[in-house]
Amino acid sequence: MEEAENDGVAERRERLMESLRVYGGHYTELGRRFAARLGLHSTDATAVLEIAAAEERGTPLSPARLSERISLSTGATTALLNRLEAAGHITRAREHSDRRVVTLRSGGHIQERADEFFGPLADRLDTTMAQYPPRFLERFEGFMADLNATMDTHLGHQDAETPGAPSPGRRTS
Repeated sequence: MEEAENDGVAERRERLMESLRVYGGHYTELGRRFAARLGLHSTDATAVLEIAAAEERGTPLSPARLSERISLSTGATTALLNRLEAAGHITRAREHSDRRVVTLRSGGHIQERADEFFGPLADRLDTTMAQYPPRFLERFEGFMADLNATMDTHLGHQDAETPGAPSPGRRTS
């Protein structure tokens, strides 16, 4: 039973971190520091983290989906993937029955380095979250989801008023 509880905490932490990333500051700083540890530009590190996180969730990214997630053009994403692949940080595979579909996978050392870097943070977050009842955290998750939906709606309205604006949910930095 303890393992199931721990899995629930990890899932809740992941959902909360995903919600909080919209608000940026700490998330951006963590990414910058992880990039420095890997010797990568922050955009490259963000891409590696997106690829590894999607892979961990069981929904690996395609280059097009990564491009959307990190707000880069397809050409810039291709150049980024070429750099990451040449350095051994990622691989591109044709795993789908439709051989035109490319799946991105992180290099074996990436998950190890990410666990080494983010593991202590996960432990601290779990300790902090353990101080609150699950019902409170569920309400907080709902609150964050509502804030994100409100921001997406607002951005969607601005997109309608401003042709060529980025889509809601896309980061511009």
